[in-house]
Amino acid sequence: MKNPSILVLEDEPFQRLIAVTALRQLGLQCIHEAADGAEALARLDACSGVDIVLCDLRMAGMDGAAFLRHASEAGVVRSVILSSEAAPDLRQAIVSMTRSLGLQFLGDLGKPFDMERAAALIARHTPEPATVPVPGQSPDYPSLDDILRGLDQGEFEAWFQPKFHLGSETLQGAEVLARWRHPQHGVLSPSQFLPTMEANDLIDRLFWQLFAQGLALQQDLACTGRRVNLAFNLQPRQLSDQSLAGRIGKALAVAGLPGEGLTFELTETGLLEAPATSLEALVRLRLLGCGLAMDDFGAGYSSLDRLCELPFSQVKLDASFVRKLMIQPRSSAIISSAVALTKSMDMTLVVEGVETAEQRDQLLALGCQVAQGYLFARPQDRDSFLSLLARKGTPGIH
Repeated sequence: MKNPSILVLEDEPFQRLIAVTALRQLGLQCIHEAADGAEALARLDACSGVDIVLCDLRMAGMDGAAFLRHASEAGVVRSVILSSEAAPDLRQAIVSMTRSLGLQFLGDLGKPFDMERAAALIARHTPEPATVPVPGQSPDYPSLDDILRGLDQGEFEAWFQPKFHLGSETLQGAEVLARWRHPQHGVLSPSQFLPTMEANDLIDRLFWQLFAQGLALQQDLACTGRRVNLAFNLQPRQLSDQSLAGRIGKALAVAGLPGEGLTFELTETGLLEAPATSLEALVRLRLLGCGLAMDDFGAGYSSLDRLCELPFSQVKLDASFVRKLMIQPRSSAIISSAVALTKSMDMTLVVEGVETAEQRDQLLALGCQVAQGYLFARPQDRDSFLSLLARKGTPGIH
């Protein structure tokens, strides 16, 4: 890949000189510079744009925020590296704005200029925007006929994303996820079949296949005196089915299993679309002893209102707050508030997306207890999950 072209937008001459000199030492040849947003736009217009802009925020004349908006509208910049001494909350807001403008955000360089970090951020630049495949137009999306055949043949499997106690790393249960063991293509992830399933109203059929597999696993564990809580995802249209709770209760009775071993996860945004009959379904599930979790808590706009209205027993904090934990100071305040809120409402808080030991340690310091993420375990098939259960001992119901 050829070296990317870059614009250094910095109003302080000495800082700009340092940046330009360092970039040349990194081997970049096409480097432009400007002292404010208006000058930067003029230079970009003259050179037909650049790949990357190294952008300050506070400048006389047009500031960095206005520049990024104009540059996006003109299509003269593809990627952004932030270089500013502005407060962390302002820098984070610019990150969100940059992404919403359709620009690739490579990272926050900060000040003073760090050549090694600058090289790492520049290396993240991709020369062309990623293309998004469309169902039915890409080999990554199997056909509807193939999906129907897979459902008939029982090729869709329940995989398990474990939940752990942050401190002791004891197993606290698992979320049930869908995988397709395709005879030609191997194990396929949900992104390769769920869009087609959703478009053709097949999610309910997939749910009941995964649900049956989950109950079968719980039955096998019960025979050896073990048990594990399994969480299943429900969609709004399923809640409008008045027979849902009855079918789940009947399946539990036939399997000889308690409702306490099940949790049903619902996204907040999905609940906004749910009809009034959904409340009856949720109440009946709780009467069976099942848990209800609000998934992706904080990702929408009415989380608190829904927690008041609906009978949730668990809250799953959206992974975006963990991803921002080290770069956005306010994320810590939100997480600690979620800890206090769920404790006062006698709910369990599950933190999603924990990937590093540093995140785990900070979450523990904030009072979090239960989490799931790649730091502990990736989604795994039945055999691998049973092996994990054997290593981690007998979990309880949570």
